[in-house]
Amino acid sequence: MREQEKNNRISSGVIAALSAAVVAVGGGVALYTSNNVQTPSTPNITRSPGSGNQNKQNPANEQVANIYLLRDNGKNFVLVPLPVKVAASSEKPDEFLAAIFNSLLTAKNDGDTSSVIPSGTKVLGVKVEKDTVRVNLSEQFASGGGSASMAGRVGQVVYTASTLNPESKVYIAINGKQVDVLGGEGLELEQPLTRASFAKNYQL
Repeated sequence: MREQEKNNRISSGVIAALSAAVVAVGGGVALYTSNNVQTPSTPNITRSPGSGNQNKQNPANEQVANIYLLRDNGKNFVLVPLPVKVAASSEKPDEFLAAIFNSLLTAKNDGDTSSVIPSGTKVLGVKVEKDTVRVNLSEQFASGGGSASMAGRVGQVVYTASTLNPESKVYIAINGKQVDVLGGEGLELEQPLTRASFAKNYQL
């Protein structure tokens, strides 16, 4: 009987030892597995140049047009074209000429060419109707200068306004009112003005 109990204790001890060994081995395998199984990483996405916002608007197409400035040729002044870039379409002549006039009114003297349009003059509106161009300027246009200066600035407006069509008939207004006499010395304007009528009736 004692011998049987002894054998039973030995068997129980062996089973316990084997169970412990199995648990230890299983834990080691689990630890090894957990240390060597990699979590799938999110792939890096590289954007190609230009990717991103594809809805950015393209800048307005610039077109070349002429404004007219004065040049001293040694005997008198002559009107000469100066190419400028404007961000407007010639398919919309009102906007196109308004943009051209903004360039004219901000033109800088460079020693060779100059403008006699008074600083601060603004274009209040430009209207194109077939072969007619109506230019509305602010009151600064009539300020300062003698008759020669007045004739020069009128010439700049007439030639610039007719840059799309040299045969255009040009009307000049100040604050919406058509000008018949310009400046303190009373330069008479026979409107409409054309390039031909200006060259014939006004001396620079």
